[in-house]
Amino acid sequence: MPIILDLPQIERRLENVDLIGLMEGAFAAFSRGEAVVPVPGELLFDDPPGEVHLKYGYIRGGETYVVKIASGFWNNPQRGLSSSDGLLLVFRKETGELTAVLNDRGRLTDLRTAAAGAVAAKHLAPNEVDTIGVLGSGIQAELQVQLLQTVRPCRRIAVWGRNPERVSLYAQKMRDKDFLVDVVHSPSEVAARSRLIVTATASPKPLLQWEDIRPGTHITAIGADSADKQELDRSIIYNADLVVTDSRSQARSRGELGHAYGADDLAMSKVAEIGEIIEAKAQGRSAPNQITVSTFSGLAVQDIVMASAVLGRS
Repeated sequence: MPIILDLPQIERRLENVDLIGLMEGAFAAFSRGEAVVPVPGELLFDDPPGEVHLKYGYIRGGETYVVKIASGFWNNPQRGLSSSDGLLLVFRKETGELTAVLNDRGRLTDLRTAAAGAVAAKHLAPNEVDTIGVLGSGIQAELQVQLLQTVRPCRRIAVWGRNPERVSLYAQKMRDKDFLVDVVHSPSEVAARSRLIVTATASPKPLLQWEDIRPGTHITAIGADSADKQELDRSIIYNADLVVTDSRSQARSRGELGHAYGADDLAMSKVAEIGEIIEAKAQGRSAPNQITVSTFSGLAVQDIVMASAVLGRS
């Protein structure tokens, strides 16, 4: 019989796990070619607005393969529900038997996404940060800032969001966690106040323009994980000193790089993978005034290592 774990059980098993180190290992394994992760499947909905992503794969030499179903429905908070949900299914690679059901309600996806943002900041953000800029007011707007404290400690937030009520709730929630929060009136004002910016929205059109960005800024763009989303104007991708993604191949069809470069092989070849930077096969931030961008759409290898951590497997 497969192991079935619910959210409280999963969270207890993660209490002593170094999520940032875990994600660094996952990205490095991917860039070394050790992970088999096909192009994700997805379902997009208009009424109500939402999406379902299917990500799956395995690590060569490992004993299992993982299939993840993760959803995001943006009106759920109005119903008192989390905007994200989902679960992971773990199978024995030798036989195809189901060995574990991780009914995490989307928590593992939320945590690994936030940890990926911290990995990006560790290698790309300025060493000193006086304000973290945030676009968005959902789960990632919270978790990204919290996990950033490990790599770029900063208690001041400048936040903007499309829904004033949700932004107000977010600001109060973060103040309750001892952050100093300024709610600002536009994405450009966030950029004016911050040299570390996290964009965590489902926006279908750009929120930040090139002229908004100060020298020395790093942007972690994590909202545009499908082809219908875009948070950064293409000029930011074209002009930044360094652009980094989790997977060049996956980025061709979604998010910021899909909009900017698509199938342009030459342009995409100039984009580094974060795993290459972790492995020192590509250079991260090399000068204080560089403008850097990380744009991740999320890889199944992250889910594979999260499942392994929960199940106590190497």
